[in-house]
Amino acid sequence: MYAVSNYPGRRRATQEAARREVFAVVGSLAREMHPQRSVPAEISLSSRLEQDLGVDSLARAELNMRLEKAFHAHLPIEELGRADTVGDLLTALEKAPGAEPPPVVEPAAGEALPHIRAAFEARTLTEALDWHAAHNPERLHLTFLRDAATPAGAFTYWRLADEARRAAEGLVARDVAPGDRIALMLPTGLDFFVAFFGALYAGAIPVPIYPPMRMAQIEEHLTRQIGILRNAGVKLLITAAEGIRLAGLARRRVETLEEIVAVADLVSGADGAPLPPTREAGATAMLQYTSGSTGDPKGVVLSHANLLANVRAMGLAIGATSADTFVSWLPLYHDMGLIGAWLGCLHFGAPLYVMSPLTFLSRPASWLEAIDRHRGTLSAAPNFAFELCLDKIDPAQIEGLDLSSLRMVANGAEPISPRTIRRFAEKFAKYGFRAEAMAPVYGLAENSVGLAFPPPGRAPLIDRISRDLLATDGRAEPAGDATAALEFVSCGAPLPGHEIRVVDGAGRELAERREGRLEFRGPSATAGYFRNEEKSKALIRDGWLDSGDRAYTAGGEVYVTGRVKDIVIRAGRHLYPQEIEEAVATLPGIRKGCVAAFGAPDVETGTERLIVVAETYETAPEALGALETKVQAAVAAVCGAPAEEVRFLPPRSTPKTSSGKIRRSAAKALFEEGRLGEPRGPVWLQIGRLALLGLWPAMRGAAKSVGELAYASWWWIVVCAGYFAAWWAVMTLPCRSRWPAVRKIAGTMLGAIGAKVTTEGLERLPKGGAVLAFNHSSYVDVMLLAARLPGEPAFVAKKELAGQIFAGPFLRRLGALFVERFDIAASVADAEKLAAAAREGRNLVFFPEGTFTRRAGLCGFYLGAFKIAAEAELPVFPGVLRGTRGMLRGEQWFPRRSALSLAILPPIRAGGSDFLCALRLRDHVRAAILARCGEPDLSELSKPRRGDA
Repeated sequence: MYAVSNYPGRRRATQEAARREVFAVVGSLAREMHPQRSVPAEISLSSRLEQDLGVDSLARAELNMRLEKAFHAHLPIEELGRADTVGDLLTALEKAPGAEPPPVVEPAAGEALPHIRAAFEARTLTEALDWHAAHNPERLHLTFLRDAATPAGAFTYWRLADEARRAAEGLVARDVAPGDRIALMLPTGLDFFVAFFGALYAGAIPVPIYPPMRMAQIEEHLTRQIGILRNAGVKLLITAAEGIRLAGLARRRVETLEEIVAVADLVSGADGAPLPPTREAGATAMLQYTSGSTGDPKGVVLSHANLLANVRAMGLAIGATSADTFVSWLPLYHDMGLIGAWLGCLHFGAPLYVMSPLTFLSRPASWLEAIDRHRGTLSAAPNFAFELCLDKIDPAQIEGLDLSSLRMVANGAEPISPRTIRRFAEKFAKYGFRAEAMAPVYGLAENSVGLAFPPPGRAPLIDRISRDLLATDGRAEPAGDATAALEFVSCGAPLPGHEIRVVDGAGRELAERREGRLEFRGPSATAGYFRNEEKSKALIRDGWLDSGDRAYTAGGEVYVTGRVKDIVIRAGRHLYPQEIEEAVATLPGIRKGCVAAFGAPDVETGTERLIVVAETYETAPEALGALETKVQAAVAAVCGAPAEEVRFLPPRSTPKTSSGKIRRSAAKALFEEGRLGEPRGPVWLQIGRLALLGLWPAMRGAAKSVGELAYASWWWIVVCAGYFAAWWAVMTLPCRSRWPAVRKIAGTMLGAIGAKVTTEGLERLPKGGAVLAFNHSSYVDVMLLAARLPGEPAFVAKKELAGQIFAGPFLRRLGALFVERFDIAASVADAEKLAAAAREGRNLVFFPEGTFTRRAGLCGFYLGAFKIAAEAELPVFPGVLRGTRGMLRGEQWFPRRSALSLAILPPIRAGGSDFLCALRLRDHVRAAILARCGEPDLSELSKPRRGDA
């Protein structure tokens, strides 16, 4: 024990000082050995020196020297060699005679923990969560509500980070690699949050898709999702436990989909494996598939930088802080609920109360009651939600309701009705709702979510313009005659750092109050659509993105008039579907929110016919005839003429998006195909059709599996026969004939298994006196090197192989050199032996990673090869092997066809013989291999969980 007074407080302080000094020394060495890590590893007493911190046997000698210098004591090298953790080092120091920790430094009086603030330092979403988990671990982050008053679960920042990391470990255990797409088909609930960040921590890309809401529409639902799953190339689908069997219907039709799991399976499968390093800010964080993506899915690629820029800009526009409280029922698979509500709260540290959309749809009052109960200051919803509150909430349900805490509720994601805004403000004014709290906003998935916001605390601006001038000339002039006016709501100004412009057909910017196409640019904007180059090119022109919306500006604010593809052009006039739909939806007998207006080409006149589709419960011909008369009168009042055709449908027949918006283009396609209103049939028939559609893909998959099995069988026959022949040749032939025989046999094996091999740079290799360092991916690596490396290379192998019955004699007769991995003294002696062999004219072949894994990626390099090269002044030739992991992956025994390549890169020298020179040499060699191997960097270890210390 350290020589200190018997005063317990002083002893504890001294022990704490010793602990801090050990942490500092170990951390400093670890950072020197792994400078590529963006964040220094968190050191704890349980941190393992080799597995967690990368301090290998040779580096321990350097660590021992630094500890002796810091504590002025001699540490037996044997004691250090047995140390497995940082705690073991402290134990060894306590036993060392004369060890003195540095003086105790008392903390300054009055120091306080940091206040809760936004994670502005974060460059990625995972860094934002980690920041709050480190600074505000026990702060409530989100609460999932069963109803307005009943919490069904909650997450603090630390608990969410911990659960998500466990899920990430479960994904890594299922061979999920950085960049893989992971679909999330989950209802709103705690599992979604865990799955989303679990995918991010695993380096994968989450793809939120919506779960089926009604079994009666299961066929249409899965058909739409299959298109998205195929386009995204999804590797794994996470869904609710009860949905796994249902989701299995889609698996046969998505070739890339390997597994369907529940979140509980991932968390239970966590094995403590290191997670991939933090991704860069520009890396893809998620794919957001736009609404209505049926035949040609459009997956908006959003980076971490895009998402953080957007939530920060929105927060700045509305003055968001951790003092806010957000109440939401918005679906988490939709950008408004996922990014605007959740990720915004995550970044700014504001608590989020979230309920299922089904809870809101079944009882709209629950949304407003939750705002009252939890004193919500922020919320958001599409226009139809406010209309639903107006029509479905009985005043008796909400007696005593208090909405005075609400300072802003965003109205967006679909056309905003001036009528709805007025009525909502009037009806709920007596419950404390202020008109200034209503904020009409504009956004789109291609800009993450938000693009234009009004200033907080201002009542909505409603512009009344001439219908005729807009329809015929595209001019948004103020209307003098109220009967011929159109009303549009201002969505405010572009978010800070973002720009909006309105252009004509030639791409020239228009003046204010001239209608055209709305274009935008800014840090939140996507780089394009995933695997859809054609649509990506159409999206971006000269750095500006096409929103697909028509709009005009006035007073620096934007007024959206409608979707370009939805506007009906009849006899030169522009007709706006949302205005027609709103007028028809007010008629008795028509289901609100279930009206679609669209144009169909008229071949004879060369213009478009106006088609109006509406759902109704009426079935009697007389009642339908009377209803059609009312519909035509309403259409004529808006457009000046009746529609060419009115079609009535039974309830729940009109195509809608996941967020409840009418899919006009889908309704138009069904109309033109003559399938509008076509009955879907019973659930069993829909499931049967889905199963039949999967038969042909299943047959193709079976044939492919048979072929792969035949190849694997032949592969093993060739390899087993080849290795036996090589062993026999080495054991019987004289010394000079062994390597030529092995090279010939290995080359024949590669040819027999159909492996196409390319090589590069072999002419660079000297006959001896060099170190060759290769990435290690598979057992096939040795076969490839044996077939292609010239001369008599000396493979450096772990000493455990020397004692094996067959491998030991075989490797010794080939001139392999064995090294000790765990005994420091023996490791130093082995290093001297290897250096001597190199000086005698042999090329030393190292796999500096030490071993290989199932997961693709380049692991950290051990120091041994580079310390030898530095001390013996030997050049190091980086070698790059590609394709071997694809042929035979670690922990698997099923080989597959793969092209193989071997490249020898220009040599690198240490420039010195000390420890730092060896470190630099290792890092330069590793960087050269990483740049060419085509695999991700796995050197940065995952951060330990809170509580590890």
